[in-house]
Amino acid sequence: MPSHNPAATTADAVRGRVSSMVDATWAGATVTALDELPGGTSSLTYLARMAGTAPERAVVKVAPPGLAPVRNRDVLRQARVLRALLDAPDVPVPTVFVEDPGTPPEVPPMFLMSYVEGESVEPVIEPDTGIPGQELRARALGAARALAGLQAIDPAPLAEPVITPAEELARWDKAFATVPAELAQGAEQCGTRLAEWTPEPSEPVIQHGDWRLGNMLSSGPRVNAVIDWEIWAVGDPRMDVAWFLLMTDPAHPSRVSLPAGMPSPDELLDCYEQAAGRRAHGLEWFEALVRYKQAAATALIAKNARKRGVESPIPDAEGLIGTLLDQASERLAKRR
Repeated sequence: MPSHNPAATTADAVRGRVSSMVDATWAGATVTALDELPGGTSSLTYLARMAGTAPERAVVKVAPPGLAPVRNRDVLRQARVLRALLDAPDVPVPTVFVEDPGTPPEVPPMFLMSYVEGESVEPVIEPDTGIPGQELRARALGAARALAGLQAIDPAPLAEPVITPAEELARWDKAFATVPAELAQGAEQCGTRLAEWTPEPSEPVIQHGDWRLGNMLSSGPRVNAVIDWEIWAVGDPRMDVAWFLLMTDPAHPSRVSLPAGMPSPDELLDCYEQAAGRRAHGLEWFEALVRYKQAAATALIAKNARKRGVESPIPDAEGLIGTLLDQASERLAKRR
C-alpha cells in the first residue's frame, strides 16, 4: 500500500524541487540523497548530497508548508542577510547558492546554501563536551570578535525597521501578560523597573538575535560559520552583546558545566570592545533585559507545554523564571 506519510510527501516534493535548482545552477549535476537535519522549529532543514559539477553537499532551508512564510518562517529573508554578509571579512557565514520563492503557502519558499563543517556546542549549559580548553577559549574569543565584525556592517541597505530598546522590552512584557500568574511571579515589578530606566538607543546595527556558540559551527579553535539567522533584526548593538554574555555566564541558572578554557564574561566583553573600538556603555540594562527575555521565553514554553498536555522540556520552569528575574533586578541595581 502506498505511504501517505505527510513528512515523506514533503521530503519527496523538496527533493524534486532541489533537483531542479541544482540542475539549473550546475549543468549536469544531480541530487543523490536528501536527508532531514535536526534542529529548529521555524523551518525545515535538509542535507543534499550531489554528484557532477555541483559541490558534494549543500544545505536546504524550506519554510513550513501550509503556513505564510513570515517572521522567523521567512527563509528568503534569512537568505537576504546571508548574502549581505558574504563578503564581511570577520563574519563567517554559509554561501547562498540559489533561491526558489515557491508559491506560498502551498509551495513554500526555499534556498540552497553551502555545507559548512563543524560542531555546534553551548559550553556552559551543555554537559562537558571534551573540547580542549585552548580550542574552546579561541572559539569563544573568535565569536566575540565576529560580533564586533557583524556590527561594523552598515544595515541601511537591508532596509529593515529599527527595533528600539523600548520596543524590545514591550515584546517581552506582552509575552508575560499571556502566561498563568504562577509563571510570572515578579515579572511585573521587573518590567516596570526596566521601563523606568530604558536607555536611549545606540546607532543601529544588524542583530543576529541569538548570538552564542551553540549557533555557530566550529572545529578546532575556529568558528567556521554563524548559523540560525531566523530572528535577525536591526537594532541596538548591546542586545546581542548582552545575550552572548548571558549564555557564557557561570552564574546562568541553567549552567551544567564550567569547562576548562572558557573565558569569563568580563574577558569576552573586553575582547568585543577592543575589536569594536568602543565601550558598551549602559550594558547593565541590557543584561537585565536579556534575563527578562529568557524568563518570558521560558514561561511561554511552559505554558504551551501545559496547553498540549505534555511535560515541559524545561525542568522547574517556575524556579528558572524566578532566578532569571532576580538576576535581572540585580543588574538593574548596578546600572550606571
